[in-house]
Amino acid sequence: MPRLPKFRDTLINTRDLLVTGGPFVLIALALLVLAYWALDPTPPTKVTLATGPEQGAYAEFGQRYKAHLQRFGIEVELRPTQGSSENLKLLQDPESGVDFAFVQGGAGRLRRNDEGPPPDLMSLGSLFYEPVWLFYREAAAKQKLGREQLESLAQLKGWRVNIGAPGSGVTNLMLRLFDANGLAPEDLVVQRLGNTPAVVSLFAGDTDALVYTSAPESPLVQMLLLTPGIGLMDFAQAEAYSRRLPVVSPVLLPRGVVKLGEDVPAQDIRLLAPTAMLVAREDAHPALQQLFVQAASAIHSGAGWFQRRGEFPSLLGSELPLAKEAERFFQSGPPFLQRYLPFWLANLIDRMWVVLAGVIVVLIPLSRVLPPLYELRVRSRVFRWYARLRQIEEGLADGPQGAQPLMNDLDELDSRVKQLQVPLSHADELYALRSHIDLVRKKLRALGAQTLNPTAS
Repeated sequence: MPRLPKFRDTLINTRDLLVTGGPFVLIALALLVLAYWALDPTPPTKVTLATGPEQGAYAEFGQRYKAHLQRFGIEVELRPTQGSSENLKLLQDPESGVDFAFVQGGAGRLRRNDEGPPPDLMSLGSLFYEPVWLFYREAAAKQKLGREQLESLAQLKGWRVNIGAPGSGVTNLMLRLFDANGLAPEDLVVQRLGNTPAVVSLFAGDTDALVYTSAPESPLVQMLLLTPGIGLMDFAQAEAYSRRLPVVSPVLLPRGVVKLGEDVPAQDIRLLAPTAMLVAREDAHPALQQLFVQAASAIHSGAGWFQRRGEFPSLLGSELPLAKEAERFFQSGPPFLQRYLPFWLANLIDRMWVVLAGVIVVLIPLSRVLPPLYELRVRSRVFRWYARLRQIEEGLADGPQGAQPLMNDLDELDSRVKQLQVPLSHADELYALRSHIDLVRKKLRALGAQTLNPTAS
């Protein structure tokens, strides 16, 4: 039994605190909900990545990105395309649904009249070298040049050359390379077949040469490098090309790198290579941008045929402004919290902590109002009865004839006051009220005694 009053006092204190602090809590929750809505810290669980033609390097890397992001609960839909030019158009079309894409450096003018890059696209970094592979039939070279080796682009005059399907990035680059060699499109037979049809046409003898720009991971590139009768042009002037066209860099395909035991290729081959970029729409969710940059680091940071370990991803060679999330990653690596917490929780804290700090700054001054409000609420529960007690006391001036009605009112007031529940910290104020009621009662009894014994006064 002794525990009951203590439990009741606890309930009273809790109720008063909840009623007093309720508006404060509601304001805090409203600010948090507003901040959550404004920042949108939780990324979409589905995203679309534009890749490239089937059997190409972009398609191969797309599968790796899909597997990497799946570990974080993000579903990546791969959108096959003809290549970089189509990818750029999809990125700039809000209705396409494409959020990220692989784009070849120098794939084409991003805007008309060289106005500069579009403001709604951002680079997440350069990923790898994308060499220009010019494969040709050695029989065609022997027939047209009298030897099996093709030594320069200028020698392609009159050849049937496939420069990529419409929408691929290689077309614009090759036209610029042809122009640098004094070749006009009408000087050769230009074909615009897709990758696989172009290879079939090459093997059938309907095409003399074809051009890819792709990483060596492309299955078609690796197949052509090992196909007898198919040669790969050595860009002996690679250094000069890189000075004339800054979008390309000279790279070296080392002797034997394709197959050491069979010494393929039999000598070093000089190539030209733009860099492939990972491009995102400006409105792509920052958390997704961060995950894609992390995926790029995991997938492209190893050593390869044309780069050393850690050379990619890189900030260099980008024609687009660098996204803040990419800049943040290249400066300090993955967010600190993601190294120790699940992605969803680390991302939530990372996106919200600044706003949480701001909410706390706003709430601290408001919190100082709570103690006075709590004090006022509890004390008003007691003090409001003093008005009625004063009315009863002022009724004493009416004389002895009104003593009994006043006594009845006082008894009713006393009964209600006895039912008041206040925290123990304010019990002194409650007992002060009850003592004042007793004081007025004594005055009423004295006035009532005069009624019974008028001569006593």
